[in-house]
Amino acid sequence: MSLNYIKNFYEGCLRPPTVIGQFHTLFFGSVRMFFLGVLGFAVYGNEALHFSCDPDRRELNLYCYNQFRPITPQVFWALQLVTVLVPGAVFHLYAACKNIDQEEILQRPTYTVFYIISVLLRIILEVIAFWLQSHLFGFQVHPLYMCDASALEKTFNVTKCMVPEHFEKTIFLSAMYTFTGITVLLCVAEIFEILCRRLGYLTNQ
Repeated sequence: MSLNYIKNFYEGCLRPPTVIGQFHTLFFGSVRMFFLGVLGFAVYGNEALHFSCDPDRRELNLYCYNQFRPITPQVFWALQLVTVLVPGAVFHLYAACKNIDQEEILQRPTYTVFYIISVLLRIILEVIAFWLQSHLFGFQVHPLYMCDASALEKTFNVTKCMVPEHFEKTIFLSAMYTFTGITVLLCVAEIFEILCRRLGYLTNQ
């Protein structure tokens, strides 16, 4: 019986009840994760090693890099992806435990409401992630970062630090903002599809 639950859960995650939901899974699961996993590592993988300040001292470089990046972008975006997956995963786990067929989700009003709530939660989490990203990383990476290192040593005060591949990082940031915007639009479109199909079921009855 447990294997049947796993099978239903797996199929529910891969094949949501809506066409837009299936496209969202494809977009989210392949393009976005590939972009983050492959290109994200290429752009941000060795950032800490090449981040240098004046004077070029290891402890100063580490201190200023931690100030520049309170959280590394790869970790932030990985957490974003996992968090956004949670509402849908919880719903499909519930559907698998109840043996709810995918077509049945849009036919029964209770299941439809629960599914719409999971999509709305995805939208809210994406918007929160967009806001956090803008506050943590901004919209542009500048070549110079002014680091306040007075807490480390009085003689340092404010020191200049060089940010490696700043232009590539700006492009990557813009792409991640775009991905977030696209997924929000897909979620909104999915809700409209659900409502239209639900109205279609009611009309046929």
